[in-house]
Amino acid sequence: MSTSPLRKDAAQNRRHIVETARRYVADGKPLQLNDVARTASVGVATVYRHFPTPEALLETVALPAIEKLVRRAEHALTEADPWIALRGFLTAAIEALLADPAVPPVFAAATSSLEHTSDLKRGLADAFTKLLTRAHQAGVIDSNVTEADMIPLMCGIAYATNVHSALGPTERATIGLRYLNLILAGLHRP
Repeated sequence: MSTSPLRKDAAQNRRHIVETARRYVADGKPLQLNDVARTASVGVATVYRHFPTPEALLETVALPAIEKLVRRAEHALTEADPWIALRGFLTAAIEALLADPAVPPVFAAATSSLEHTSDLKRGLADAFTKLLTRAHQAGVIDSNVTEADMIPLMCGIAYATNVHSALGPTERATIGLRYLNLILAGLHRP
């Protein structure tokens, strides 16, 4: 079922709401729809019409970064070398977790508010399974390493890196990639 395009003013309001929410997330403020409406200078009903829950708004804010990560996963699946493919995807995942503060809570949520978010997360999980399976089959990663091992390790890297929140985004990315490389060096079987 397709939805009709938004009127120009409605589309403009939606963009403004998302931009306001992005600033809230970047500043570490709680994403309350009434507060976003006030800051965006739009009616509360306008915000709720576009985003029925704060989670739906947060997922919309994170959407560009998640879609970019999906494209990186699809690219990794075309890489002939299983180690380079897995490493490239995990690098992109760390970059996404560190670059956009909306991404970690969306990935950490047990369920998604938007069907599109659920589809993207499922696609990422499937791609990761394929990449890890290929790496196992090629013998380039410790055969004992599972998806269940890697997910908390990735979250741990993002958490450990963000502890250094006084650092700028470039420095945090450098630290996060260093931590990832240290972990991958221990898991790699050349």
